[in-house]
Amino acid sequence: MDPTESSVIDTPFDAALSERYLVYALSTITARSLPDVRDGLKPVHRRLLWAMRLLRLDPAGAYKKSARVVGDVIGKYHPHGDQSVYDAMVRLAQDFALRYPLVDGQGNFGNIDGDNAAAYRYTEAKLTPVAMALMSGIDEGAVDFRPTYNGEEEEPEVFPGLFPNLLANGASGIAVGMATSIPPHNVSELIEAATHLIDDPKAEDSALMDFVSGPDFPTGGVLVDSRESIANAYATGRGSFRLRASVSVEKEKGGGYHLLVSEIPYGVQKGKLIEQIATLIADKKLPILADVRDESAEDLRIVLEPRARTVDPDLLLESLFRLTALEVRFPLNLNVLDANRTPLVMSLKEALSNWLQFQFEVLVRKSQVRIGKIDDRLELLDGFLIAYLNLDRVIEIIRGEDEPKPVLMEEFKLSDRQAEAILNMRLRSLRKLEEMEIGRERERLAKERDELQKLIESPARQRTRMKRDLAAIKDQFGDDRRTRIEEVAATREIDWSAMIEKEPITVILSQRGWVRAMRGHVALDDAETLKFREGDALDTIFHAQTTDRLALFAANGRVYTLGGDKLPGGRGFGEPVRLSIDLDAEVEIVALMVVRPDTKLLIASSDGKGFVTSGVATLAETRKGKQLVNLRTGAHVAVIRVIEEGADTVGVVGENRKMLIFPLAELPELARGQGVTLQRYRDGGLSDAKAFRLADGISWALGGDSGRTRTETDLTAWRAARGAAGRMPPIGFPRSNKFD
Repeated sequence: MDPTESSVIDTPFDAALSERYLVYALSTITARSLPDVRDGLKPVHRRLLWAMRLLRLDPAGAYKKSARVVGDVIGKYHPHGDQSVYDAMVRLAQDFALRYPLVDGQGNFGNIDGDNAAAYRYTEAKLTPVAMALMSGIDEGAVDFRPTYNGEEEEPEVFPGLFPNLLANGASGIAVGMATSIPPHNVSELIEAATHLIDDPKAEDSALMDFVSGPDFPTGGVLVDSRESIANAYATGRGSFRLRASVSVEKEKGGGYHLLVSEIPYGVQKGKLIEQIATLIADKKLPILADVRDESAEDLRIVLEPRARTVDPDLLLESLFRLTALEVRFPLNLNVLDANRTPLVMSLKEALSNWLQFQFEVLVRKSQVRIGKIDDRLELLDGFLIAYLNLDRVIEIIRGEDEPKPVLMEEFKLSDRQAEAILNMRLRSLRKLEEMEIGRERERLAKERDELQKLIESPARQRTRMKRDLAAIKDQFGDDRRTRIEEVAATREIDWSAMIEKEPITVILSQRGWVRAMRGHVALDDAETLKFREGDALDTIFHAQTTDRLALFAANGRVYTLGGDKLPGGRGFGEPVRLSIDLDAEVEIVALMVVRPDTKLLIASSDGKGFVTSGVATLAETRKGKQLVNLRTGAHVAVIRVIEEGADTVGVVGENRKMLIFPLAELPELARGQGVTLQRYRDGGLSDAKAFRLADGISWALGGDSGRTRTETDLTAWRAARGAAGRMPPIGFPRSNKFD
């Protein structure tokens, strides 16, 4: 390189980055992650099978170490990691992953429990008959070959075999900006659908549903989608299939029963499924289930014991389907590479039609290549026949001429190949019987050539031949469907509280945020007898049930949900509630109360904003809770009050000791928000707010130990439009500026 020349290329960074990323993305899409519609394989799978074929790992032959196969693949065809190649090979051998395995594995190739395969130095493999059928015709010039990555050898661009591998075994993969997910299907159904398309290429997508009723997973299970849903997924190439385990109710002596799981959904690991169910039992999230046992041997057998014989089997099943992987959704994204290596999302019909089109091309190409070979042989046979007819003269020329080849070509009008073949004939071939055999061979080849030529020229003959070949594949590999199709409605919403034993509890929250639940409804006026940690005291106490959902409101506007059955017991001081929820220590707790879906709440912040919300809006299913109130800078949630039935008026008191009364109807009901202005302040902020019946007026306790209350029913002086400043409250109103 000239030292005066610079190796640095001056180009904008974004342009260089986008150009290189585009190259990477295209490589991932076309050469790694998406299968080819013609043979249903990704490059790594195709190279694995090709390497095994060259190693003569035929179904009738002996096994060879997987390490040998992986070594050949990464050394000659696929320069990637050995583990990724071996993982791809393992999947091709797993009968619970592939509907029709392409590799026959010997040794530990993993299991449905989720255990990994043994290292490739321990396992052995060879091809299955399905793989051989997929590669059938590859030696007959049916497909093109391309140089390998280093140019030393060649590999096929695609396999020409008639086995419909794309849909029969399915595929999954994630590329850049796109993905594919294709479930496996029954090969008999696919061939019937393909045969129908040969007879009627314009058939509608829905017509194929008469043949392909849905995916057919190797692990069985039950497909519970409706026919319309399945048809729509196949017509668009996108959708999902709802797949359930196969579960039966087994009666026991004495009137009891247990559930027996004999098939689990495709892609679900049995070990993780059992662990998931066991966790539900341990966490008491499914109290109507008592135990789960794995009694599997060669056949899958998971036993589920109900808590009692009175538990409804249907309710238990619905709960399991909703909470565990006994029901899953398998996505359909029929995104594949077409014959031009272009990614397309195809419908079921388009995928089958593209595959059939390729098979017709293979049929014609194989016929053309065979005709070429026949023509070459006929040329030689014609030369041999000329030699036999003029045998004495041929021998004379060979013995008498120094260069017999041009003389033979000139005298008998032979081609170079014919003359060379005659000169290479053995003396044994000059017998009369050989001449007769050559004549018969020529006649047979001429007839075969004529049939092939008619096949090439006649689409009708091609269709007949294709249907006959497809029928042979069906006879060889066709089997019964494993996945049953039974339309079932979606799992219904279950009242989980019905599964919790309903018991009365008394909930206690301390000022420092320690919570506990005492058994039974203790007298609330005995709160003084409760014990707290040093420096702590009672904040809130109320009666509830173990089936109740409790809402905890924080000053930062977030709300958290606690289960009444999940609260720590009443012995001791309880536990910090912040251990159960993600609430920072510096954020104050505003309120803890029982909230039901139909509860209405009045929410008010310190800056005088407020709104009405429902109990449904306060429910949060995660530890992080949910944001209920959007607060302005410096503001915090000041009031959370239940709106009693019949309330029609709102009373607001500010820190400036001014009170305002206005109709409840002027407040909006929001699921989340900042709300509207309740009262205007020049100094300070909101102190308290309350919803009540205007006819009942406002009551407050008088000072001292008299226990008397005062009620003010004439509130005309304080009634005004929402957002007004208000005026001083009635004489005797509490100095705390709180309604109660």
